Amino acid sequence: MTKKTITNTLIILFLFNLFLTSCMVTKTNVGKYNQQEGKNYTYSKGKQVWLFWGILPAGRTNVNTPEDGDCQVITKYTFLDGIIFLATGGIVKTYSIKIKAKREQKN
Repeated sequence: MTKKTITNTLIILFLFNLFLTSCMVTKTNVGKYNQQEGKNYTYSKGKQVWLFWGILPAGRTNVNTPEDGDCQVITKYTFLDGIIFLATGGIVKTYSIKIKAKREQKN
């Protein structure tokens, strides 16, 4: 393989990784979140950091949750997370975590 072919292959792999993996989302409802009435708001945010291509967690992420435990946990692999992954050659991988809760509406 020539140097140009290797460069083109790496560019294609970079673009695939950047655009195809930066849209993964997991939403988990906890407690009575679905049954509650009210307006959604962001309760807290955090980042989970993994090392060596997602094999080893780098510490525990402390993301606060409501006292009653009724919330929605949203884990995303965002565009910025993809950039971090590619810039470090896969050694560092991050996920964005957001906790949503519902606030009772006042009449």
